Amino acid sequence: MTESTPEQRVRRSPFAAPAMLVAGLAVAVVAFLLPVNLKSVSPALLRAAGEGTATLGAYGRDLVDVEKIGPAGLVLAAAKATDDPRAPALAAALENYAARQPGLMAWGGWDPFLDPLFNLRAEPARKGSTPVLNFILPERARETLRGYLGKSGSAGVQAWLKLRALTKTGRFVPATRPGGQPLDSLLLLAGLLYQGGHFSPSLQRELRGLADDALAKQELGALEPFCIDLLSLGRRLDWAQLAELLRRTESVRSVGEYAHLARVAPDQLPLIYAAALFSDSADRVAAYLIAYGKKGLEDLTLALGSGQGAVKQLLLRQVPVNRGGHRAVSAGAELALQHPQLMLGLKYLGFFLGVWLVLRGLDRWLVAPSGTVMLPASLGRMKAGALAFIFAVLLVLASEPYMLKAASPSEFQLRLPVLIAAVPSPVSTTNPSASPMDTSTLLSIGFFAALQVAMYFACLMKIREIARLAVPPLVKLRLMENEENLFDGGLYIGIGGTATALVLQVLGMIDANLLAAYSSNLFGIVCVAFVKIRHVRPYKNRLILDGQGTGAGNGAAAGGTATS
Repeated sequence: MTESTPEQRVRRSPFAAPAMLVAGLAVAVVAFLLPVNLKSVSPALLRAAGEGTATLGAYGRDLVDVEKIGPAGLVLAAAKATDDPRAPALAAALENYAARQPGLMAWGGWDPFLDPLFNLRAEPARKGSTPVLNFILPERARETLRGYLGKSGSAGVQAWLKLRALTKTGRFVPATRPGGQPLDSLLLLAGLLYQGGHFSPSLQRELRGLADDALAKQELGALEPFCIDLLSLGRRLDWAQLAELLRRTESVRSVGEYAHLARVAPDQLPLIYAAALFSDSADRVAAYLIAYGKKGLEDLTLALGSGQGAVKQLLLRQVPVNRGGHRAVSAGAELALQHPQLMLGLKYLGFFLGVWLVLRGLDRWLVAPSGTVMLPASLGRMKAGALAFIFAVLLVLASEPYMLKAASPSEFQLRLPVLIAAVPSPVSTTNPSASPMDTSTLLSIGFFAALQVAMYFACLMKIREIARLAVPPLVKLRLMENEENLFDGGLYIGIGGTATALVLQVLGMIDANLLAAYSSNLFGIVCVAFVKIRHVRPYKNRLILDGQGTGAGNGAAAGGTATS
């Protein structure tokens, strides 16, 4: 009696294959629902990050307590836009403060540097927040500021005052000439902010360098864009609002980006401003919105409604929100926050393991006839692993909609002015063949992949059917050769899917997308390769060997009979 080998029949429990199939599906589904992504962030993760942190209403109430009324007013508008339940309490606190200190509402709060200059409480006629430039533009106010800043011992403040004497000022009229009130007001405003320490340290150093460079070259130069940006912000924000924003801005570039956002999205300024204060980083907010546009603003609004921790998490990662992540389970959100790379690795490993278990379960259930293994176990596991890797990659792409999706142009993108006369006709720079990986593309690819999977298992069932016939091996070999057209069916389906998709695109019935069309052909090639290399060829080899062994045995028996 000989020992059984892996190539021989191995008995298994009839429930082993279905159990493996169910386990694989469960593992893949759980992995798909984990709230962690590589190129996006799920709403479940944002909710977990914001849980227990301050809301907009609570943050605005803290601003009222430290008498920063102007910033609290913009935070209140943002809280109302996100339906914060603490917004009414914040509104009541602002109303109570306005009743006690009506003169401070126009400036956005009390400031020890401004009080002796402008007598802040003496302006009860101004009921609400007032842009700071409205106070500085009058000649009397500018004279008062020049006298006050002229006594400053700060070299930086003195540099800003010396800039008033420049005559090469670009688009501005020189400050000392008639019509130079805007530039004069901006230089004095910058000097006042510098004197009060309202610039962040890095922004203050950068501005000091630009001011010294302008004085050395005797032209406004690189300071001109900053003055234009300060003009945009000074016409929209009161003193306290502007000071709080610049304290959280690290570079001149970010000041320009915020000024640009204030110009292109004035109605959304409360949300943009509140995000800068909430995250304590105007630079990250500006970079996020410039990159993702209106869609990014919707994602930022969602994070604002989830709490301060959610805003910081979104801006730290600088990725869009995956709205499909609403289906994600929140049980692993805390682990995803603490160990994002580990959870991402577990998610991708879950995809591979789940698909591998499904394929092995189907292989044992549909392919192995009468509970037998037709190939060595190690070889079967290796080939199932290769196929599982391909399908796991498809699952990763399905769970990461922004991994292959082309970034849509941002509505808030900074653009250089273009001379209309220099361009005779508008020319599109968009490459029509560069289609984004949108939902319809993913659905098309998934449909073509499903067709090939169905074809793959149809071929496996046909091999099993032939293997179970009670006929000699050489007859089974002829039957396998007779089914070559079936085994090549994946190619026919792939070519047909590509041709159908191209025809529908030409007729305009579906959007043009070459990736979705040619994926059908690619899946067909992969399907036929796996069928013929993994199943047909090894089984034919076995039939040939079995047939030769049977033939040799019959010949030997005949020879023995003839000899006797």
